[in-house]
Amino acid sequence: MEIRIGLADTPQGLELDLGEEADAQALKDELEKSMGGTGVVWLSDKDGNEYAVSAAKIAFVKIGAGSAERRIGFGV
Repeated sequence: MEIRIGLADTPQGLELDLGEEADAQALKDELEKSMGGTGVVWLSDKDGNEYAVSAAKIAFVKIGAGSAERRIGFGV
């Protein structure tokens, strides 16, 4: 499962591949619980790297399965 987190006041976003075994509903529940607060959300990617994101700075979260084929350019 891949997620993209948009951060407020910055054009930079955070993209993580959590692996196929990640639980989307558990992630949604954790994000909903922490958003709007002043806490920190900790996320771990499939390689074991850990990321701390300030809950107050989260602008949006996109959760997807990813795509096996990534298109670049103007190809149809």
